[in-house]
Amino acid sequence: MSRDRYVDFLRAWAIVLVVLGHWLITALVREPDGRIVAPELLAVVPWTQWLTLGFQIMPLFFLAGGHAAGGSWARARAEGGTPAGWLGRRALRLLLPVAVYSGAVLLAVGICTAAGVDADTLALVGWAMAMQFWFLPVYLLLSALTPPLYAAHLRWGPRVPPVLGAVALVADALVVAVHTPYVGLLDYVLVWGVAYQLGFCWRDGRLTGHRLVPLVMAAGGGLAFAALVALGPFPVSLILVTGQSPSNTDPPSAAMLAWVVAQVGVSLLAAPPLRRLLDRERVWRVVRPVGAASMTLYLWHMLPVLIAAAAFYLTGLAPEPTLGSAAWWGLRVPWLLVLGAVLACVVFALRPLERGLGVLYERTVPDAGLRRAWPLWAGLAMAVAALGRFAVRGFAPDGRFPVLPALGLALGTVLVMLPRWAAADRLGQPEATRARDRV
Repeated sequence: MSRDRYVDFLRAWAIVLVVLGHWLITALVREPDGRIVAPELLAVVPWTQWLTLGFQIMPLFFLAGGHAAGGSWARARAEGGTPAGWLGRRALRLLLPVAVYSGAVLLAVGICTAAGVDADTLALVGWAMAMQFWFLPVYLLLSALTPPLYAAHLRWGPRVPPVLGAVALVADALVVAVHTPYVGLLDYVLVWGVAYQLGFCWRDGRLTGHRLVPLVMAAGGGLAFAALVALGPFPVSLILVTGQSPSNTDPPSAAMLAWVVAQVGVSLLAAPPLRRLLDRERVWRVVRPVGAASMTLYLWHMLPVLIAAAAFYLTGLAPEPTLGSAAWWGLRVPWLLVLGAVLACVVFALRPLERGLGVLYERTVPDAGLRRAWPLWAGLAMAVAALGRFAVRGFAPDGRFPVLPALGLALGTVLVMLPRWAAADRLGQPEATRARDRV
């Protein structure tokens, strides 16, 4: 079955906007004592919160992820694969590059901690290098839930996303009105799960069978979002702003749910003309490499910011007009160009590492028919907890090395790989030993 170019385009487009959005709102200021601080643009210049309507593109990640996961799980199930085997393969493909990236950052944190680097500076850098990590535990959880979610899709079809959305609205009401603790955590899975489940419906043609469906989703979701912002308690910003309550992202709110529906509708409306455009080989040759490097771009795109900070701000070479002024916005153009050039060099330098990770994946990927899966589930739980901790506190909370999350991610990744290693060891045993073990 050939790949859907439009799904790959959505991933590529989403990652480009994530990178540009993070770079655009990153503001650096050199203090008189030489320290670098990062004022929060969305808080200091409130009108910039409207820009998040264009850059909050995560619904497309989950929509495309659901589309791909639905097809992948359907094929695996038809070929006799088990949920554990399927999940192990998808989880390991994500965890290997994440573990390498995290290991590199944690090594740098350890060295800086031992060298006595200022704790506030180290905490800021550690947060910047982990600011994108919230996506990873949510995506892993949705991947783990794919078999039952897809079974629900096969039975109830497009009725499942509205049910998930209704439960998400109840949870959000408890968070906003009653301030019920921990209930908001459910919305990370429920709200983004709506986009993921809509990916199943899209793949099966349930959303495109009638041309009015995408239009109703786009218009209805957009109007609901506008009403919730204008009449309700929700802010316009679709990215977390410090001190803003309630937030649309922490946890995902009713307004974010409306935006998910609207954005999915718009992406479906745009599909026919963009598919025709993507059929042109010259266009596809531009899109394909971006999609292929999406994980690398997602993980490493804040490293150029640190490099630029060291090269231009620590040295005092960077001009520093007033934050939000016309001169400041004018300097965003060379800022983005410099970061883009540095990131291109980073991606090129990481190619040998990516090839090595590909070889490691092939050697350690769990068997598709995996049944003895307790190491996989334990490892996945550890990895999700560690990644969630990094997402909330960064790689250097309070300027300290995060021992427990680091161990959790390392051990979790190893446990996900363990079933393949155990199987390999088992195959290497003498037949008599294997027969005895079977008994």
